[in-house]
Amino acid sequence: MKTIKNFLKDESGMETLEYAVIAGLIAVAAAVIYAKGGTWATTIQARLQNAAAQS
Repeated sequence: MKTIKNFLKDESGMETLEYAVIAGLIAVAAAVIYAKGGTWATTIQARLQNAAAQS
């Protein structure tokens, strides 16, 4: 029983998990925006390509 209580109290690695969840949500949001191919995504893509071509 002590082992279970200690496991539930242990918070090591929680920050890493939180960052992974946030990164996953950002990746999903970016994929949805890119997949929709909206004006905003097209504009951003064009600006990035122009910036890459100029450098």
